[in-house]
Amino acid sequence: MKRSGTADLPLHYGKVPAWLYERMSSLGRTIVEVILMDYGKDEVLRRLSDPFWFQSFGAVLGMDWHSSGITTSVMGALKRAINPEAKSFGLYICGGKGKLSTQTPLELRQLSDQMGLDGNGLIRSSKLVAKVDNTAIQDGYQLYLHNFIVADNGNWSVVQQGMHEKDGTARRYHWHSEHIKSFIEEPHTGISGRSQGLILNLTAVDAAANRAGIMALVGDDSSKLLQDFAKLVMPSHHDIRASDVDLKRLGAMLYVARESQPSHFEDLLLLKGVGPRTLQSLALVSEVIHGAPSRFNDPARFSFAHGGKDGHPFPVPLTIYDESIQILQKGIEKSKLGYSEKLKSVNKLHQIVLDTEKEFIPQFDIQQIIAEEQRDSWKYGGRTVYGDAKPLETNGPGLQLSLF
Repeated sequence: MKRSGTADLPLHYGKVPAWLYERMSSLGRTIVEVILMDYGKDEVLRRLSDPFWFQSFGAVLGMDWHSSGITTSVMGALKRAINPEAKSFGLYICGGKGKLSTQTPLELRQLSDQMGLDGNGLIRSSKLVAKVDNTAIQDGYQLYLHNFIVADNGNWSVVQQGMHEKDGTARRYHWHSEHIKSFIEEPHTGISGRSQGLILNLTAVDAAANRAGIMALVGDDSSKLLQDFAKLVMPSHHDIRASDVDLKRLGAMLYVARESQPSHFEDLLLLKGVGPRTLQSLALVSEVIHGAPSRFNDPARFSFAHGGKDGHPFPVPLTIYDESIQILQKGIEKSKLGYSEKLKSVNKLHQIVLDTEKEFIPQFDIQQIIAEEQRDSWKYGGRTVYGDAKPLETNGPGLQLSLF
């Protein structure tokens, strides 16, 4: 049996606090808007259909870097932020968790009437992807979340998630209309979830004979399509370890933010006055916006932008988070007026990190980086679901990074 790709997603309980949810909506909306401006709505759909990018996106928003909670929280925050701008963005998010998922057909019908889309076709697609992941793939997971993201050109992506009936882990499924040629033979762009060994998967190529027999009963035939899926494997441990991140990429970013001065880079003059800690967050946000697909295979690295609500790897630095949002939003506003230099500077920040990586040799302790972030968290309004960060005793000088 050929597997489409799986990943472990530990199930985390608890509610996202309002102070974080509001910021997730603001930053998520801003990131999506910049992607729309630079790459278009189809690129937003493609990103959402990529399990690696989606997990990195959730981490940069301050969610737990490895848990299943990213799915419900990110999609809920995006729906809240994007749907009021549906007309200008050309994007709309239907469905949601639990009962909200059952409202998807009605939402799609209303949206199609407003936008002149094929409502019947979109509803059929929504129902089919749910049926495939809930019934055709019998892997022990029952769907409890279904989000259908549709563009005004009729293209769409789907993010849906199921919970295992016995062990409480979650599996996330991604779909993208660009790649759909068959709903019944390996149609996904990615599946995330815990490995359960051999499963019944009627969409697999090796199940062609089974499908042929089933379809013969109803007088139909099955299509054939072979497609490789993305594989995202998330660990069960909550803390972030050196093995969870690409140290070369993380180290180069920290070097640019901490050891280099923006004034040394002509292209970053518009970011002059932005402190090293904010540059660190902006560099990771810029990568989420402009980074190549291959750069999201270590989602944990993106939690070094705004930490995590549970304190891993460190509390969410609210003042830094707010400054990141403000800088991007001001850049968007100026771009609409014909002045795009500020957003170009944020983009250039990512390019500088890429150039630095070519020479950077990682020789640092990631646990020391985390310890410093936790030590300084109170300075940046650090907060977790357990409360505000407090000053900690310091031991020795801070970590120094160098290219060689």
